[in-house]
Amino acid sequence: MAFVLPEFHAPDFSLPELSNAPCARFEPAPMDGVVPEGFHATSNHPEYLRLETGWKLVPESRMDAVIVRGGADRLEVVEARRVRAGDLVAVGRTESGEDGIYVHTTGFSEAERPTDKFSFRTRGTRETPFSRSYDDLYDLLRYERDHGYIVWVAGPAVVFDRDSRDSFRELIEAGYCHALLAGNAVATHDLEAGYFGTGLGQDVYSQKLVPGGHYHHLDVLNRVRRSGSIAKALAETPGSDGVMAACVRRGVPFVLCGSIRDDGPLPEVIADVYAAQDAMREHARRATTVITLATQLHSIAFGNMVPSYRVTAAGVVRPVYLTIVDITEFSADKLANRGSAQAMPIVTNVQDFMINLRFALVGGRGS
Repeated sequence: MAFVLPEFHAPDFSLPELSNAPCARFEPAPMDGVVPEGFHATSNHPEYLRLETGWKLVPESRMDAVIVRGGADRLEVVEARRVRAGDLVAVGRTESGEDGIYVHTTGFSEAERPTDKFSFRTRGTRETPFSRSYDDLYDLLRYERDHGYIVWVAGPAVVFDRDSRDSFRELIEAGYCHALLAGNAVATHDLEAGYFGTGLGQDVYSQKLVPGGHYHHLDVLNRVRRSGSIAKALAETPGSDGVMAACVRRGVPFVLCGSIRDDGPLPEVIADVYAAQDAMREHARRATTVITLATQLHSIAFGNMVPSYRVTAAGVVRPVYLTIVDITEFSADKLANRGSAQAMPIVTNVQDFMINLRFALVGGRGS
């Protein structure tokens, strides 16, 4: 069945509490990087501000930022650290119109609602049947490949298994990835698997430890650093395969964020945490579907940047989908508990998840 985007239902601004609401208030920032007292902190839901010309949807939102008003009633959501002295920042701590600010949480609500006040199994757990979740995701990804912007946020587990790594590569080559966000480890161990067939010294298929294998990722790091970039290192190695090679061949952008524990790191790894945040945010501003794979910290970091909606070039308000894949319920729940209410968990082994996607979307067993 062809995927159809759900219709967005705007608030009813004829309701007395909204039609009689005051205009939103703005106060100048007292200095660079400091916002006025009583500032309004944004959520990832659609937010409307009442201006002199009427209610206006903030075109982009995300958690824990502020709204700055520019010329021609332009509203922009920015991090507080980016505010400059004199910028007009929205103030007000209510969200139902009292301060001219309305946070709309039901724009994409489904018509069907449970009729019972009490019911079992309302949250995704390891006992949840995910067959429908997979089928819905397959339909969504087929649609988004041609009409959206699919961002993958990956942890190294996805490249530690041969079939999982092959599945990811094939999905990238088939156009199901428009950007990849990860850390030094994902790229390093993907390249290690390509050069040596191992992940941290363990064969990616047989799981046998290879003599001297604990040197492999260090050898890879040294080799790529000598080449100057991942792309140059791959070009110097005919027949290179894997996730990073597929990204380079397809021109898929990737952002590798550094951490304190990194070895090397690879040349493209961004060591400055705020520069890495900025690079990730470029893709958060375009994302329409996000899939996170067994990486709790990266999942929360990027999830906090992603709104629950996007306004298309045609002016249509559409949802942003967020699927978190992890083998533990804790990791899946934590993202939703950090404010990403649209997060849909699939509690499973990430290798099995990738193979399921490959079979459904690409077909065949692959290499």
